[in-house]
Amino acid sequence: MGDNELGTFLRTHREAVTPAEVGLPAGPRRRTPGLRRSELATLAGVSVEYLTRLEQGRDRNPSPSVLGSLADALRLATDERLLLRRLAKSNGVDAAFCSGATAPSQAVRPAVRELLRRLEPTPAVLVNWVGDILAHTDGYARFAGPLGILDGERPNIVRYLFTDDRARAAYPDWDRVADDQVARFRQGAPLVDPHVVSLVDELTVTAGAPFTDRMAAAPTPPRRTGHDLVAHPEAGPLRLAHETLFLPDADAQTIMVHLPVDEPTAAALDRLNGRAPGALRAVNG
Repeated sequence: MGDNELGTFLRTHREAVTPAEVGLPAGPRRRTPGLRRSELATLAGVSVEYLTRLEQGRDRNPSPSVLGSLADALRLATDERLLLRRLAKSNGVDAAFCSGATAPSQAVRPAVRELLRRLEPTPAVLVNWVGDILAHTDGYARFAGPLGILDGERPNIVRYLFTDDRARAAYPDWDRVADDQVARFRQGAPLVDPHVVSLVDELTVTAGAPFTDRMAAAPTPPRRTGHDLVAHPEAGPLRLAHETLFLPDADAQTIMVHLPVDEPTAAALDRLNGRAPGALRAVNG
């Protein structure tokens, strides 16, 4: 792409989007393939002058919110959003690496590992304050693996829910699950922490409005009761309640335990774990 990779990316994708794709009339005598700068600027909520500077390489440090708005307006897929973010970051330094702040802990105390072992075969997972998965039971691996939650070197629950298409297939009531996940994230993560800011900036670009709209809304407490329906590709429909166990503040970690709500779910999880029926019991059965 040359010296102005970010600008070239934006211009190329702007020219590849037709007015009809974004609900605009085509109009006569269009000299520009795809969208005009003014049209993209309006859709993204930025000025034409600013968009021009970005495309010409005269401004190379757009904020994550601007990148997210442009990505939404251009209808970028997840991999394209990741590339857009990488191109923008190549011109600056990620906040999490210039603050000197301590990163969220990745260490798991032996006693916590033993606690997870004793929770088998229940699906249980240990996460830090930004949603990184640090440890889990074998029962959780058999539950979450087919859903794609554990993919990647450092799986993260928040990132999975908002950027992996499989999440929407796994949770038929995705909007409610997303509402609850953001509520938990905002309640448990210090939003001034640079590592939290870094993840929020990332998802502002890669997830767009489904994430940013929830972060901008008035905060609400997460659900304390209820259950989620999961469309599991191997076990079938599962109705799971969840309990959250908070570890001491020094750990800044939580254990999330998923419990079967009914006997069919308990039996399905037993089959998934290769166990005879009765290893797991429904909490409301």
